[in-house]
Order: sequence, then C-alpha cells, then structure tokens
Amino acid sequence: MNRFRVLRGHEETFLTHWRNRESHLDSVPGFVAFHLLQGTQTQEFTLFASHTEWESEQHFIDWTHSEAFRKAHANAGKGTREIYAGPPQLELFNSVL
Repeated sequence: MNRFRVLRGHEETFLTHWRNRESHLDSVPGFVAFHLLQGTQTQEFTLFASHTEWESEQHFIDWTHSEAFRKAHANAGKGTREIYAGPPQLELFNSVL
C-alpha cells in the first residue's frame, strides 16, 4: 500500500493522473487486485492509498524489479509533485487470517 497525502483542492488532479495511468499490472505474474482508496481529510490534505494484492511477497518483489514496474513508474511525480504534502509512504502487510 502506498499512502498519498494530496493537498486540498488537488484531489481531482490526483484522480485524473491515476485514471489515465498505464499500470501494466494485468500482465504481471502473481498480481491479484488493485484499489485506489480515498481516506480522511484534514484542513491540509486528503489521504489516498493505492492498494495492490499479490499471490505472494515474492511476486511483489519480482514486480518491483520488472520492466512492467519501470514502465508504470516512468512518469511518477512528473508535473504533479506540487499537489502532495510530502512523499508517498509505502506500507507492506502480509495476510494473517
């Protein structure tokens, strides 16, 4: 999961970026699902999280070293850095139940 703090008033710019993004995930072995989640708002920012599910941790690691990963992140942050209240925060979880 990557958590994004999007400055208030820039939510639609953020969503448009994600709607138009080529993730290349559908072609990656072990990919299960993707969700873009909107969370709470403060006076400063709206919280979003990109959430992906993988068959295993190794599938996720393999994806981070793949050409699909490089393609999906080639334009990350270009022209949109000013809409964030800091860098994204990566959080990793393992399913236990």
